[in-house]
Amino acid sequence: MVLAEGFFGVLHDFFGSGGWPIIRNLSIFLLVVFWLAIGYWVYKDARRRIEDPWLVAMAMVLGLVPPFVGVFIYMLFRPPEYLEDVRERELEIKAMEERLSHRRQHCPVCRAEIDENFLVCPVCTTRLRQSCETCKAPLEPLWQVCPYCETPISTPTALQFPPIEPPREQAGSE
Repeated sequence: MVLAEGFFGVLHDFFGSGGWPIIRNLSIFLLVVFWLAIGYWVYKDARRRIEDPWLVAMAMVLGLVPPFVGVFIYMLFRPPEYLEDVRERELEIKAMEERLSHRRQHCPVCRAEIDENFLVCPVCTTRLRQSCETCKAPLEPLWQVCPYCETPISTPTALQFPPIEPPREQAGSE
């Protein structure tokens, strides 16, 4: 019993002293500052992820109202990526689509830039396409009929590549 009185006596002396109100008030102040800092973080994060100002305000209220729990609720339901990342990805997709729509064709042999209507590569003279027998329009290899004059394509010819030169023998290698 003496031990219990001694322990409770120490607690009574501590809580009755002038140090306890200072520690209590400082702890409450730090909790309030931390709570407001969490609200500010939720506001800044929501502005980077959400376009609608009303939704940003609602996210900040959600982050503040259930103290210290609202931030976890916000983190579960916030958009997964920043608006800046979404815009950047959309710009990259548009740029790729534009590149693909203006895709330049190249000769399969010399890689020179060619027009889609060329029958022969002007650089290396590789036959690129066959021409229609009637209207002389360039034809794609898989076409069965000329789309310009409706002439059936008899036998599609394969692309003709220039012959491969045999390796030259070096004079001093005997």
